[in-house]
Amino acid sequence: MDLQAFISTRAGRPRDSGRGYFAFVPNALPPDIQYGSELVRTLSAADRAVGRLAGTGALLPNPYLLIRPFVAREAVLSSRIEGTQASLADLFAFEAAPDQQPDVEDVREVANYTRALRYGLDPGRALPMSLRLLRDLHAILKEGVRGSILTPGEFRRTQNWIGPAGCTLREATIVPPDVPQMHEALADLERYLHADDPAPPLVRLAVLHYQFEAIHPFLDGNGRIGRLLVSLLLCEWGLLGAPLLYLSAYFERHRAEYYARLLATSQRGEWEQWVIYFLAGVASQAEDAASRAARLRDLREEYQRRVRQTHSSTGLLTLVDELFGLPVLTIQRASEVLGLTYQGALWNVRQLVSLSILTAPQHRRRPHLYVAQDILRAIGDDVSAAGTDSTRGTHPIT
Repeated sequence: MDLQAFISTRAGRPRDSGRGYFAFVPNALPPDIQYGSELVRTLSAADRAVGRLAGTGALLPNPYLLIRPFVAREAVLSSRIEGTQASLADLFAFEAAPDQQPDVEDVREVANYTRALRYGLDPGRALPMSLRLLRDLHAILKEGVRGSILTPGEFRRTQNWIGPAGCTLREATIVPPDVPQMHEALADLERYLHADDPAPPLVRLAVLHYQFEAIHPFLDGNGRIGRLLVSLLLCEWGLLGAPLLYLSAYFERHRAEYYARLLATSQRGEWEQWVIYFLAGVASQAEDAASRAARLRDLREEYQRRVRQTHSSTGLLTLVDELFGLPVLTIQRASEVLGLTYQGALWNVRQLVSLSILTAPQHRRRPHLYVAQDILRAIGDDVSAAGTDSTRGTHPIT
């Protein structure tokens, strides 16, 4: 770690670990953030965008119908930042028929992320927002996938570091706090989670996300848990009535700047620039989410109109709603949803094919899956294909 690069102590400072290397230890929260004109303008835009999204969610006939596809989109994009090569179609196919899909590690990683996010968003969960909850989410995230030997559900007991592929601890770009100081920093983070801070909630979210990344308390999966924390707090703090806002799409599109802003905060104390970047992401993704929610709402109304014109049974309307939760369908799943025999379910599914709501199986690897292509495009027209820019090698312990 180049100590000369750390020219400010506004966010923290490198400290001698006593074991032959220096580690960056973040300061206790909250930081002293200066509210210049650019930050105030960006905060105002973010607040307005979140307010509009909250209003859009309130107008939806059933906003929770759309949670599952939004969660799936977030899972794919958040995992893609860490280098996974899985698409929305891959994830939905796995969720629709896990026993019929190839055992692909990346898809299972993304599926775990959806499980962790749904668990965290469950209003009936037993645990409050806490370090314990973050450990439980991490255990779900790492269950049965690569990195599962790296103490899933537990904070690290050894040192980790971030830097170019193959670098040593001493060559790292930045080294998070050693274990004793990590626990002190985590305790401070948990206190701040529940503190009565007068700072605007979106600014607090930016601060908490940076702080968690700076602490880097897990041996693997820190980036995903840090982004998941933002999504959970948006609902926990009442900023949104339904969990429709996720930032991974913005971070993925501006990945180089995302890492650069985090590092600049640590090295040069550029809190304001980090907060502005974060708030710009909030505004961008809130507007995008409102647009997608409206497209999905309109698509649902159009599908319902087509079905009603056929004077068919209400079973078709039930299947239509099922598709907005999972836009990939098997005959077996349709049978379970409708309480019909296989043949009865097949007839209903074929009706949806005739109405151009479902596409009949065309993929050799997925011969049993019917796909609602329009819904899939509305959810993730920009994430339909797997990413090609892997970052798994550039952040060896994330």
